[in-house]
Amino acid sequence: MTLVLSDKEMLVLDQLAESRGMTKTALVRQALRLYQSVTERLDSGDKVFVERPSTKEKTELMVL
Repeated sequence: MTLVLSDKEMLVLDQLAESRGMTKTALVRQALRLYQSVTERLDSGDKVFVERPSTKEKTELMVL
């Protein structure tokens, strides 16, 4: 499989992989699992939120 990314996307992939101490392949696999999990929840009618711990403010995660 070949994955073609823009320079900006490749930079983001490099930065995320380095900051997480992961290979780029491992990061892409993890991202796919996360996307699958979120998609399954949304498809079943659930809502997904991100909460700011300091204020308990919640924002709904929107997947385009």
